[in-house]
Amino acid sequence: MLGMRVIAKRNLLLFCERHPAAKHPLLAWHEEAVQAEWATPQDIKDRYASASFVGGNRVVFNISGNNYRLIVAVAYRVGVVYVKFVGTHAEYDKVDAATVEME
Repeated sequence: MLGMRVIAKRNLLLFCERHPAAKHPLLAWHEEAVQAEWATPQDIKDRYASASFVGGNRVVFNISGNNYRLIVAVAYRVGVVYVKFVGTHAEYDKVDAATVEME
């Protein structure tokens, strides 16, 4: 495998336009993800100790010292990461991490 394929990078970029402070940490996460080879949830946990797993292969990442939250769904067998949500901590508190979808 040549790293993970991240679907919906555009949503990350749009979020960064509204929240410039998130740009560097989110793009750093993206760069790590496309180079990563996540075959199991443990592979993610080994790199991101604070990552939370919420079912349905969904993972919540704390971004920029927990100022922002990123929710992705990971298809481990095919090496694809789907961005499901990116938002501030306050916005995250209003969604269900297990079911939220990007609009």
